[in-house]
Amino acid sequence: MLLFRSVGSPQQKGAPELEERKLLMQPRMDYAKTAPDGYKAMVTLEQYVRDSGLEPSLLELVKTRASQINGCAFCLDMHTKDARAGGETEQRLYALSAWHETPFFNERERAALAWTETVTRISETHVPDGAYESVRKHFTEKELADLTLAIVAINGWNRLAISFRTVPGSYQPSKR
Repeated sequence: MLLFRSVGSPQQKGAPELEERKLLMQPRMDYAKTAPDGYKAMVTLEQYVRDSGLEPSLLELVKTRASQINGCAFCLDMHTKDARAGGETEQRLYALSAWHETPFFNERERAALAWTETVTRISETHVPDGAYESVRKHFTEKELADLTLAIVAINGWNRLAISFRTVPGSYQPSKR
């Protein structure tokens, strides 16, 4: 399937045609309306995670990092906006994909980000014992279960948004 076609002058070579770009950005379906009970179950899990006691800033980092790995534009748009609304810095958001190489994250955040990566890439990592032992140093059992549920939730949202092409850009964070 051809998504983009080169047109125009050499300077424009590789630029997508407007019509094809519009076609690519069309949502496939509104899954919330199509499967309202399933959507409600996802929202209930999301609410549980929000009420779990984990730091909202940590949750936004986790959601953003998983969304980067999965390539979910809608969730990246949403969670970077939510992170900024919660006081997150541009510097940390810009460096999130390279968090291993920066001093911008504390040890608890680093453990959560490493856990996010290994759980999100579960088919590759199979969540080794070393990853579990590392994260356990920074989280209680309850916190680790809640953190893992947060990762499960965002990976689910990513798969829904990507599969049904939820269009990014319109989300606005609620006032805190």
